[in-house]
Amino acid sequence: MNPTIALECIDCGRVFVPADERLVCPDHDGVGGILDVQYDQSGAREAVADGVGEGIDDLWKYAPLLPTDGHAVDLGAGGTPLLDAPTLSRELGVTVRLKDERGNPTGSIKDRASAVLTSRALAGDESVLTCASTGNAAASLAGYAARTGLKCCIFVPADVPEGKAVQPLVYGADVYAVDGDYDDAFSLCRRVAANREWYDCSAAVNPYAVEGLRTVGHELAEQSRASVPDWIVYPMGNGCGLAATWKGFREFAELGIVEECPRLLGVQAEGATAIHDRFTGERARAGGETQADSIDVGHPHNAQKACRALEDSGGATVVVSDREILDAERTLGRTEGIYAEPASAATLAGLESAVEAGVVAPGDSATLVVTGTGLKDTASARDLVGGVDHVPDTPAAVPDPE
Repeated sequence: MNPTIALECIDCGRVFVPADERLVCPDHDGVGGILDVQYDQSGAREAVADGVGEGIDDLWKYAPLLPTDGHAVDLGAGGTPLLDAPTLSRELGVTVRLKDERGNPTGSIKDRASAVLTSRALAGDESVLTCASTGNAAASLAGYAARTGLKCCIFVPADVPEGKAVQPLVYGADVYAVDGDYDDAFSLCRRVAANREWYDCSAAVNPYAVEGLRTVGHELAEQSRASVPDWIVYPMGNGCGLAATWKGFREFAELGIVEECPRLLGVQAEGATAIHDRFTGERARAGGETQADSIDVGHPHNAQKACRALEDSGGATVVVSDREILDAERTLGRTEGIYAEPASAATLAGLESAVEAGVVAPGDSATLVVTGTGLKDTASARDLVGGVDHVPDTPAAVPDPE
């Protein structure tokens, strides 16, 4: 079953049939022409509703809502836990829960996108997968390509963290570190993919990446249907993850699985504030860079989708510094035993900022989406925690804990 009925340009409303396999609308240049997948979900309503409350093994529980033409590449993505965070809740005066995506097959939320993208690649008889990535999507696509036996070529910025460059190499992908930033890597990926007819899985332009990511919203709706949070807090780089989460949650509201929807709180780092700037109409700062490399995107292609989701949900955005992000990374570990990469820790830094500013009120509830494991970028954490204590081989030399 393929519930897809159309691809609609979010800029001009032009509609394309799915069989075209078009990724963007040709009537727009630059970051315009992003397409949104439209569905006829009437046939899936009963199948999805009947399974609510029966556990979530993986994202393929929602196969009737996914545009995969019957293909389902299974590596175990999805079915991630929604954890209580009692210590953070006490410290912030807000009921905090954590949607923990670290347990996905390659360690990040991007596996949800890759599961759908590779399934579509198989359905379309593609032979080479490619994408531009700040790191997590690269590793994810490479892992899923290995699972399917497809070739994979990845383009990353030259300063990608070592852990994120090594991981796709282990999966057998060709990795090209492009001189410059993510925008440069993306531009080269697009040109090469077009010239060589590779299947471009870049989340910036491939609309089906959003469709896999939206299963986060489906799961959150099912897991929290008895008590929908007031806020979902999500880090924003390209904007597709936040937009996807909203799309999935809203769909379950339309299917009658939940009675209400949360508001979105989008978090950006000071070095990459394009979506915040667009949403608020104010420039947070004059560019720069951030250690939260997963959200270090200067020209986000899905900014319009993200802003629409923020507006539809009655949401808000905040900007946080790298210092606040790294402090939040340590706090997540210290309070809840969660080792998250900087981009994921940005959600806690953003919530703290929103509480301080009165955007999130005392007594509200908030779910933070922890998008990736801290093992992706141990270098940033090393500066936070210092080194190990070396002691002689004698019990008397071991100090008591502070």
